[in-house]
Amino acid sequence: MSYTVAIVGRPNVGKSTFFNRLLEQRKAIVDDISGVTRDRQYGVAEWAGKTFNVIDTGGFVPNTEDIFEKEIRKQVRIAIDEADAIIFMVDVAVGITDLDEAMADLLRRSKKPVYLAVNKVDNGQRELEASEFYSLGLDTIYTISSISGTGSGELLDAIVAPMKEEDSVQTDGTEIPKFAIIGQPNVGKSSLLNALVGEERTIVSDISGTTRDSIHTHYNMFQKEFILIDTAGIRKKNKEKEDLEFYSIIRAIKAMDEADVCLLVIDAENGMTAQDVTIFSLATRKGKGVVILVNKWDALEKETNTARDYEKRLKEKIAPFTDVPILFISAKEKTRIFKAIEIGLEVYESKSRRIATSKLNEVMLKVIEGYKAPVVRGHIVKIKFVTQLPTHVPSFAFFTNFPEDIKMPYRNYLENQLRTNFNFKGVPIRIFFRKK
Repeated sequence: MSYTVAIVGRPNVGKSTFFNRLLEQRKAIVDDISGVTRDRQYGVAEWAGKTFNVIDTGGFVPNTEDIFEKEIRKQVRIAIDEADAIIFMVDVAVGITDLDEAMADLLRRSKKPVYLAVNKVDNGQRELEASEFYSLGLDTIYTISSISGTGSGELLDAIVAPMKEEDSVQTDGTEIPKFAIIGQPNVGKSSLLNALVGEERTIVSDISGTTRDSIHTHYNMFQKEFILIDTAGIRKKNKEKEDLEFYSIIRAIKAMDEADVCLLVIDAENGMTAQDVTIFSLATRKGKGVVILVNKWDALEKETNTARDYEKRLKEKIAPFTDVPILFISAKEKTRIFKAIEIGLEVYESKSRRIATSKLNEVMLKVIEGYKAPVVRGHIVKIKFVTQLPTHVPSFAFFTNFPEDIKMPYRNYLENQLRTNFNFKGVPIRIFFRKK
């Protein structure tokens, strides 16, 4: 189930520090200067067995106080529109500011659940000072310290409480495949959708705050049936680029949650940018199949080995998961767009593939015998049995005498052998080592 939590608040209250704690990694840049987080940070967090999307809306470096307030309020409105729940973070060391009051006013009108997190509460005196934030008119406050993690457990318990358990029903091959067209704005996602379905399906709105839902198109022609989940064209606004980018991030994340396979569209002229790599990484972390479509290929000047060299550079950026189909297309000229769907269906079939345990052991134990795991701390590591687990993402359990001693290089070797022998092109693979 898709569930998105946005962290909002004025700059320098500790949003990025809390974001990093949720993701258990140092992803956002943290510094004691307002406006450090210009780009929106986003990822996947897990708490109490439940997984949810989390977005740090960042701060904004102002030219004047008026622009500052305008931009912060704009971010809050976007979060209210697109997120399922909102963490409103304030700073106990500074107290209530005009911006805090303005944001609280917006959030009180929202029907979304709002969790008021009073940050930097790291001693008893500040615990008492935090009570002043009740005057913002929000029902419950949570006192936390982003740096130490104090109080974050209670806040996260409250956030995941209304979430429904994730659907554990496995795909049986009879369901209609769902493809999400994802990517940055202006890479040709709308053109691709329209070229595939043969009609205009994009919604254009220039009204800030308009509710935007993904467009689902049921395609059933030429002996092919699937659902296209479109995230393109529904945010086309005459607004600043940052708004457009923020909408695209949230829509792409939600589309990923619904999809079986993600068609990641990139601009041939721009290449694989850092944001494209981040979207790609999110899709694979969510266990989705991926096909990379290099659009506007017709507009690029080419030489003999242009496509080969381009693909090599692209794979270097998405390493180590390089076993991904890459197709050069032109949505405008309708070049290879139906080939993209054929490859997407192949990836869908691979993602649903179940390998018989007998066949799996016949192949993989022979592979393991040919290249055994390295000896660690004098331990001879032996893998005796392999089985595929009943999960959405192709997952395999290797039973061994020393599961904790198998390192990443050998894990990568086993994954590559699974891909080589059983064709999981474009599909993330999960490997687990268990005690035999």
